[in-house]
Amino acid sequence: MSGVELAPHRAWDDFFPGSDRFGKPDFNDLAKWNNRVVSNLLYYQTNYLELALGVFCIVGFMRPTEMVLGCAVVTVLFVAAVWASDNKAVIQRFKTKAPSAFVVIILLASYCVLSLFGGVMVFLLGISLPLLLIFIHASLRLRNIQNKVENRLEGIGLKKTPMGIVLDALGQHEAKINKIADFVTSKIKD
Repeated sequence: MSGVELAPHRAWDDFFPGSDRFGKPDFNDLAKWNNRVVSNLLYYQTNYLELALGVFCIVGFMRPTEMVLGCAVVTVLFVAAVWASDNKAVIQRFKTKAPSAFVVIILLASYCVLSLFGGVMVFLLGISLPLLLIFIHASLRLRNIQNKVENRLEGIGLKKTPMGIVLDALGQHEAKINKIADFVTSKIKD
């Protein structure tokens, strides 16, 4: 993974400002909601990593063996699902059309496997909770001009950040980011 750069840490005031910078997503326009989530995932990726690591550490401190098992199961199932989607056209189409459902299926499969080992609470607290918090923040956080400009500038190097690699594996290709960038550029010119 040479050439992978961690995005800069965003200030707390930018990451979690007052309620005026949060808004309910438009559930009727899934493309716009998806664009907001993807943009926020790219822009705040280091903050999200810190949030997830904090929860992982707390749960891992209380239940270290189950946390390692949970991370291993989710990682193996995620890699297997991505590999299957690269080798099976049906799965690839599903992943492209419904990336959120693809992730939910991976998490449900992880839950089922971990329930066999008795690690359900660790899965819910250590793995699902950080993902849920990240998704909620990325869905509700309104993008600001700096976020839009940064995404435009980072759009070329999408695959060079950890979140860019994950989004690419989930089918959120640069073409979608470029659509956002073109929209932002047209709005800035106006």
